[in-house]
Amino acid sequence: MKIGRVTGLVTATVKERQLTGIKLLVVDLEDGNGTVQERAVVVADVCGAGPGDMVLVVSGSAARVPADVAGISVDASAIAVIDEIHMHG
Repeated sequence: MKIGRVTGLVTATVKERQLTGIKLLVVDLEDGNGTVQERAVVVADVCGAGPGDMVLVVSGSAARVPADVAGISVDASAIAVIDEIHMHG
């Protein structure tokens, strides 16, 4: 899993039929200190996240496990909205 910050939304009126009803987010992946590691990753939203939210992102085959996107061709999914992170050391 990776940490990400939602920076925007993707609107696509013409798309794969299975993506109908799936909200797509633009997410910057961050390290534990909030430093951006990768910008503008498009992820399927299965947790109701919105702009500014910090989310847990899964990718690869794990991205297609949540019920809302099971079997749909997505590379990444936001599976949880993070309330806070505590770093030690």
